[in-house]
Amino acid sequence: MFLNNCCINSLVILLNTLLFYNELSSSRADSNAELTSYDIKKKNIWETDARLPEDVFPLHYNLLLHPNLENGTFYGEIDIAVNFSDEKNIIVLHSQGLTINDVHFSNSETCEVLNIKEQFPYEIHEFYIIILDKYVAPGKYELSMTYSGVLTNKIIGFYKSTYRDVVTGEIRQIATSKFEPTYARQAFPCFDEPSFKAEFTVQLVRPTGKNYIALSNMNEVEKETDKPQAGLTTVHFAKSVPMSTYLACFIICDFDHLDPVISKQGFPVTVYARPGQVKNMQYALDLAAKTIDYYVEYFGIKYPLPKLDLIAIPDFVSGAMEHWGLITFRETSVLYNEGTSSILNKKHVSFTIAHELAHMWFGNLVTMAWWNDLWLNEGFASFMEYKGVGHSHPDWDMDTQILTDEIHRVMSLDSVLSSHPIVQTVSHPDQITEIFDTISYSKGATIIRMLEDMMGPEAFQQGVSDYLKKFSYGNAETNDLWNMLEKHSNGINITQIMSTWTRQMGFPLVNVERSGNTLILTQQRFLADSNATFNKDESEFQYKWDIPLTYVTSVNPSHIHRDWFYTNQSSVTINLSPDTEWIKINYRQFGYYKVRYSTEDWQKLVNVLLQSPDSITAADRAHLLNDAFSLAKAGYIKYKIALSVIQYLPKEQHFVPWIEASHKLQFLQSILINTPVYMKFRKFIHKILDPVMTDSLWNISASSSYIERRQKLVALELSCSLKVPSCVNKAQEKFNFWLLKNGTKPEPELRTLIYSTGMSGSSEIVWERMWQAYITEEEPQEKVKLRNALAAVREPWLLNRLIDLAKDENYVRSQDFFFVLGSISDNPVGNPVVWDFIRDQWGYLVKRFTLNNRSLGTLLPRITNSFGTKTKLNELKAFLAANSDAGAGAAGRKIALERIENNIRWLSLHLSELSHIL
Repeated sequence: MFLNNCCINSLVILLNTLLFYNELSSSRADSNAELTSYDIKKKNIWETDARLPEDVFPLHYNLLLHPNLENGTFYGEIDIAVNFSDEKNIIVLHSQGLTINDVHFSNSETCEVLNIKEQFPYEIHEFYIIILDKYVAPGKYELSMTYSGVLTNKIIGFYKSTYRDVVTGEIRQIATSKFEPTYARQAFPCFDEPSFKAEFTVQLVRPTGKNYIALSNMNEVEKETDKPQAGLTTVHFAKSVPMSTYLACFIICDFDHLDPVISKQGFPVTVYARPGQVKNMQYALDLAAKTIDYYVEYFGIKYPLPKLDLIAIPDFVSGAMEHWGLITFRETSVLYNEGTSSILNKKHVSFTIAHELAHMWFGNLVTMAWWNDLWLNEGFASFMEYKGVGHSHPDWDMDTQILTDEIHRVMSLDSVLSSHPIVQTVSHPDQITEIFDTISYSKGATIIRMLEDMMGPEAFQQGVSDYLKKFSYGNAETNDLWNMLEKHSNGINITQIMSTWTRQMGFPLVNVERSGNTLILTQQRFLADSNATFNKDESEFQYKWDIPLTYVTSVNPSHIHRDWFYTNQSSVTINLSPDTEWIKINYRQFGYYKVRYSTEDWQKLVNVLLQSPDSITAADRAHLLNDAFSLAKAGYIKYKIALSVIQYLPKEQHFVPWIEASHKLQFLQSILINTPVYMKFRKFIHKILDPVMTDSLWNISASSSYIERRQKLVALELSCSLKVPSCVNKAQEKFNFWLLKNGTKPEPELRTLIYSTGMSGSSEIVWERMWQAYITEEEPQEKVKLRNALAAVREPWLLNRLIDLAKDENYVRSQDFFFVLGSISDNPVGNPVVWDFIRDQWGYLVKRFTLNNRSLGTLLPRITNSFGTKTKLNELKAFLAANSDAGAGAAGRKIALERIENNIRWLSLHLSELSHIL
């Protein structure tokens, strides 16, 4: 057996052990008697709970992994030092898809080898059960196992990834891992829950030649050539700090890297990628080093490990994963080239790196006790990424970007009856996978931002630092964070206030009624359908919230007024000075709520936007656009108000309000496109956009500011998507010059727009040329742009062909298959193509990806987003009835149904109204 640490003990110790067990047997009847199958089945502790028992705790994993890249298998040896807190005879741990060969169990102190009566997998809960032939006393023991598994046909657990060498054309293979949330059990038998933290000592076996290296969480300390046999090298890594199993990482690869950057603290930061990508690593390396230094200073806690690696994996199911000390990324999330990547690519890389580095503290150093508090990991990392990127790019206006990137996006999802609270109960792996959603990430970030604003940045930062210090290397729950922050809150009851935001779904609508210079504020739950009914008793807070109110007025727009609206208040009064022209409530939308003004106050705000939009911040302008259209869509106000708000858009110079306007107008386009009102809508929007469409809009210079570049790009994308002739014609001209006349490629900022617009009116011959450009492209980000353009063609048969081609992993990696379906479904011609494919090929999708796949779970709400007829609703209901097993898509199915019903209701409510006012 591998690394069994038991030593030979003296006869005295053995005799004392025997005496101990004789005494134990007299106190527990039949404890030393042979256990029968009946006794085992009678207990069934592994069947009664999907969670592991808490009386066996891992202390240390000694692990060897030997992947065979040629035949796609791996061999493993593991010793787990465990502690029994109670006398017992059953060990329950996790294992999935592994073939367990030898199992030995011994006492760590006496080295007594204990007999195993039975051992077997319990697949329903992904457990492996070991039954001893007698009860053993509390104490330390060692569980040793050898096992094997497969690396192929998956991109979770321990798996094989491939890439094509750009020089030789050879297909190269690597072994890598992705364990969050419940996939470590696919690589080694373990206690695969976040609260079971243990130390790891890892050995990886790699090929000796062909530039192969081995990487893990910790630094390499030794390597043995020709072990376990000639041609192989065993690499030993330092013992880790205590960590959860999902944070372990094991990689065998032949990648290149740049020289490390040494952080201010003194540890090296290194970026790895496949050969040929060295030129694309520099930005990530510089940003990571700068950001990790910032986080060390912000949290007031040193980075706990001796090194930090970032690595781009060709096949990776997520955007990135925060493995401690060895962060793995999808290639498009970490590689960046100034000459070919766009500013949006740069933004995506920046945000992803900053997010994962924040996890080194929130998630890794302090980990949620169970997945119901996932938001402590993801919400905080999503919040901190804006600070991290803002530190490196202060000109990007991060605190305004967060509105459209996080707040408005999650409000749309959180305004339906099928939403869920931030903190929710989960147990099965499918449920755990499902909660990695916008609520955990974006709503989590949003309420943390609100909390920071109401506490003040300094007090909040100190509270966060104290929280991380207290729970370092341990686990915490939501209330632990509140308790630590409350010590710095200057008397604010953080636990009470924040519980109204985390333990009930949804958010409030603050109604503003005017009486002269007095405003009366009331609150109610905002819903995407204002007529929807719900049971207030479902929530312990009756769907009321403790709301931190902020507002600015025309008297002094830079002065922020603050007040509270508590759950025990029926209303709040604001008295305005007589010379107040307008009031804007929820300054910079720090609060997670919407505001419905009186018609008089809406008109005053519209006048401000038309006459001097800079009188209020860009964040407030985006907020007004979002509230106006959201309220109109839900039926709280008339669309006349929303459409009057958008009239100022030609004066807008900041990209965030433009993004908000784009989202709202594209919804109207998608739902009106098959109605008689569509042409009126197009004329209305063209009248607003035509003055904006000047030649200067196409000149997006690399020397221009980030805000200017983004504003021009959003304006162009909106104009082309809404078929403004001057935009479409210019894009088509640039497309033809490149693809059909062998001209130079469009500038990086415009490629997505030009490729997709050009392809939307193209023929089979043009599509084939684009396909050839796609399959020969080596730059990951450019490849995505070309692939998305292929989905923009208006020929259904070509879109069907694209789906068939995408099934082949030689063309589209598994990680990208659902992106292809999503891109096609965004095309009005392609949406029914994808819907037919899903219904016809659901069995194929489930077999290939499994119902545990998060992307499969979110596919239905994505595809059915624009459905607005009873026919489509019935089609979805029939599909769900025929495929009742939802897996990780249970919530997505509810959202899809409710969204279609809301779309049907929207058309019946607003179609006539829009026909009259457009």
